[in-house]
Amino acid sequence: MKRYTAILKPLTSAMLLTAMLTACSQPQLAKQDEVFAIPVETTHVAQGHISSFYNTTATLEAPEEAGVSTRIAGVIQTIYVEEGDHVEKGQLLAKIDARRQQFELERSIAEVNIIEQELNRLNKMSNREFVSADSLAKLEYNLQAARAQRDLAQLQVTESEIRSPITGVIATRHVKQGNMAKEFDQLFYVVSQDELYGIVHLPEQQLSSLRLGQEALVKTDKRSDVFAATVLRISPVIDSASGTFKVTLTIPNKAQRLKAGMYTNVQLKYDTHTDVAVVPFNAIVNQDDVQTLYVVEEGKALRKEVALGYRENNRVEVISGIKVGEQIVVRGQHNLKDQSVVEVLSPLNLTAAK
Repeated sequence: MKRYTAILKPLTSAMLLTAMLTACSQPQLAKQDEVFAIPVETTHVAQGHISSFYNTTATLEAPEEAGVSTRIAGVIQTIYVEEGDHVEKGQLLAKIDARRQQFELERSIAEVNIIEQELNRLNKMSNREFVSADSLAKLEYNLQAARAQRDLAQLQVTESEIRSPITGVIATRHVKQGNMAKEFDQLFYVVSQDELYGIVHLPEQQLSSLRLGQEALVKTDKRSDVFAATVLRISPVIDSASGTFKVTLTIPNKAQRLKAGMYTNVQLKYDTHTDVAVVPFNAIVNQDDVQTLYVVEEGKALRKEVALGYRENNRVEVISGIKVGEQIVVRGQHNLKDQSVVEVLSPLNLTAAK
């Protein structure tokens, strides 16, 4: 009896040990089988309009610009404007000392008056036999010459006042008060910037896609600055060296936010699709050259292949694969696979979860 008791004791100990190990392993197996939900941010597929653009660059030019020169030599007596000042057409910009020209004008006026008085006296004579026809002809010729000299002197006095030929802004002032100006020296440079031109050169194959009045967007280096433009002129000639043609855009600029000479990015609008499915471009996942989206249904992310259309900024048209109103993943989609369990969080909670 003692011998059986001794044998049972080791067996009992072994059974107890096995039971304990089995009990300890059950929570671990349960833990391994537990599924964790992946946090994501979602939005709904919208319906809207989206356009196709051709991107290029352009340097802005002023449609009207003028170098203001003097036609007479003299000392700059007064300057009335400075760089950056807005001026109207015909506005006085500067004045040249024209005292010599004024004296010459007064002398010419006096000479004209003398000749006119002499002609009047001879024409009023009762006895015309004492007046020769040659004398009268000579006086009339002298009168014409004197009047021409007077008008020339008047023109020089007028040209001593330097006036703007266009409405615009003083871009450059080349002289200072008291400087000596020579004939035909450039004194000012005036540009009109209420409207600017954007000159672009497009590939030959784009010619059939353009038309007069076509819309475009002009952007500066600052992303917030976007300006509307339209196609004003299309050159019918292709440059054989570059294979491009010239297109001129007109850009309203009443607020003077754009400046001539600026380097800008241009988007030419070719076409617009209306009432189509539109999603954020960053929601698209490129997997093995296949465009996909993840649609959330009943707590799971379903992988769907989609066909894309036009893209405009961070919006893209979806031609097929999803429907308007479906819930799609826009953040966290790169951590997903088909049938992944997801938890939809707000943007703030999604950041905290990461």
